[in-house]
Amino acid sequence: MKRQTQTIDAAGKILGRLATEIAVLLRGKGRPDFRPNQDSGDFVVVKNVDKIKVTGKKMEQKKYYHYSGYPGGMKETSLKKLFEKSPTEVLRKAVFGMLPKNKLRAEQIKRLKFE
Repeated sequence: MKRQTQTIDAAGKILGRLATEIAVLLRGKGRPDFRPNQDSGDFVVVKNVDKIKVTGKKMEQKKYYHYSGYPGGMKETSLKKLFEKSPTEVLRKAVFGMLPKNKLRAEQIKRLKFE
């Protein structure tokens, strides 16, 4: 199987719609030989990630949570703060959540690259 490299310009695109487009390419759902139990997707390179748009009040209201495993270890970060720190991480988290929750997800997310 030969993987192709798809390049996407993210300037002016909406975060969620861009993430679904990337997830479809990473999974290989557009290919005629798609099988859900095999990893047959392409490499995806995304440019201008810092120019992504977010609709509504998500910049202030959307929160990302992670838990350290210790009592009182719940941490929260707003979309605005994470976007200022690393816009690529915001897009990677959005795509990661749209991929299947199985062993293929780790391999598929590795093919997502940023310029």
